Amino acid sequence: MTALPPPPAGPPSRHLPAAPPPGTTTARPGGPDLAKVFAAEYRLLVRSVATRGRLLAVSALALLSVLTAFIVRSSSSVDHLGDGVDFVNANIATLFPVAVLLFGAATIGDLVDDSSLVYLWLRPVPAWVHVLAAWAATVTVTVPLILVPVVVATTVIDSDPGLLAGAVLGGLVAIAAYAALFVTAGVRFRRALPWGLVYILIWEGFVASAGETATKLAVRSYVRSILADRSGVSLKLGDFSLGVGIVVPLLAGALALAYASRRLARADVA
Repeated sequence: MTALPPPPAGPPSRHLPAAPPPGTTTARPGGPDLAKVFAAEYRLLVRSVATRGRLLAVSALALLSVLTAFIVRSSSSVDHLGDGVDFVNANIATLFPVAVLLFGAATIGDLVDDSSLVYLWLRPVPAWVHVLAAWAATVTVTVPLILVPVVVATTVIDSDPGLLAGAVLGGLVAIAAYAALFVTAGVRFRRALPWGLVYILIWEGFVASAGETATKLAVRSYVRSILADRSGVSLKLGDFSLGVGIVVPLLAGALALAYASRRLARADVA
């Protein structure tokens, strides 16, 4: 019997697919549709994070903000535009980051804490699908809960178009950026809520006022710049241009989500 000749030496056939880089997930033919998986996880995370306790707590804070607007309007002040800017600025500093933290840190953080993240992680999809779904769920829940009431309450104080534009644009940028940061915190830290409060109360509340470098690392300063630019009223730490005020927080948020995706892909969640 004649022996078969050995296979030719040399590099593998160019028709063979290259091996995927370590730590990545590739979809197989007939594998899951990423859009459908994203939509399913998004709906799941919206339901899981919007608990009755969180909704009631944040709704109470938003209602308190609305009542504050009526009190401010009934005061004897004649500078209604300035009062409106101060009102929006106060909500940017307190209500917005705290509310987004409550939901954002919990989207993935709760799943990590109770070890149920493994049921999502084992799906043959990239980790960024989970992270992006968590970010989208956070934004979806917080926009109607805090941004809409604050904008409506602002009209009670003053209906200046520039003020309202600053409130809407600044609020959207703030929610998008904070949601990215706090979703990432939920992936990075076992108990993300205390770390988020440290950032909000200590870093943005005090350290950011100490120097130019610290100011550049605070989301609040960029959102204030948007509000100051649109309303024409100067604000402390609101010294950036409109473009910088929009682009930098969104870019920082995108980088945070990329980091969260990379970390989640390499995490041992079993």
